[in-house]
Amino acid sequence: MPLVNTTEMFKKAYEGGYAIGAFNVNNMEIIQGITEAAKSLNAPLILQVSAGARKYANHTYLVKLVEAALAVTDLPIALHLDHGDTFELCKDCIDGGFTSVMIDGSHHSYEGNVELTKKVVEYAHARGVTVEAELGRLAGIEDDVSVSAEDASYTNPDQVVDFVTRTGCDSLAIAIGTSHGAFKFKPGTKPQLRFDILEEIERRLPGFPIVLHGASSVIPEFVDDINKFGGKMDHAIGIPEDMLRQAARSAVCKINIDSDLRLAMTASIRKYFAENPSHFDPRQYLSPARTAIKDMVARKITNVLGCDGKA
Repeated sequence: MPLVNTTEMFKKAYEGGYAIGAFNVNNMEIIQGITEAAKSLNAPLILQVSAGARKYANHTYLVKLVEAALAVTDLPIALHLDHGDTFELCKDCIDGGFTSVMIDGSHHSYEGNVELTKKVVEYAHARGVTVEAELGRLAGIEDDVSVSAEDASYTNPDQVVDFVTRTGCDSLAIAIGTSHGAFKFKPGTKPQLRFDILEEIERRLPGFPIVLHGASSVIPEFVDDINKFGGKMDHAIGIPEDMLRQAARSAVCKINIDSDLRLAMTASIRKYFAENPSHFDPRQYLSPARTAIKDMVARKITNVLGCDGKA
């Protein structure tokens, strides 16, 4: 099966009351762990690549690794650019085989965001590639994306119809209280998502796919293992999985997960070296790390996304 764009998978997800997991990838073991979990549960996938991942692993290597995953799993997989911030970056990924791109113009004025998004949409649609846009700004830090709490803003439902109509984007990332990174909230605070905003956007854009960024749950057992084996991640707080499952039952068709992948891999490797300090073969410590990612992704597919059996 060739790579697909997100049109059909989002249509099925909206109608079926589930979401597709969009998992950030950086190397072979991460891709293997994600796709092995999806294959075991017959789940569709979005594998997404940030600008930072392209710098780290090289565009061509990542595309070929995803193509290998396609050959092994025969699942519907979209290859997506996460947080593209320029037309040139989106164009490079479209020309280089990606089937979906995100243009994040949220750092521009509203009109500047519209103009940039429309330009990317016109180029992408002419080549069969779908486009995710962003309206509102999430706080937090992830790769090249860094937004302070002061600069963050919820998505304004009054703008969504105008924005989608004028840009022609295929899905919309909104800000309703999620944030990038593992340290999402101040100690002692309780995570809350603005479901009232989500419901109002769904009312104004019936049938339109909505995306949640910054939606890792910061799974406590991973944080505990990192702290136990020499790390320091006090006060790491994520989004409760029951809130994300509620979102997946509504207009949210794509949920981004990155920090939980990093935590699963790091916790496994720290634990391995604590128990096997003399080992130095990367295959020995990356194999359990790959399994940790597989187990975590399987948990997300069944407990949060609800897309098991939907491939």
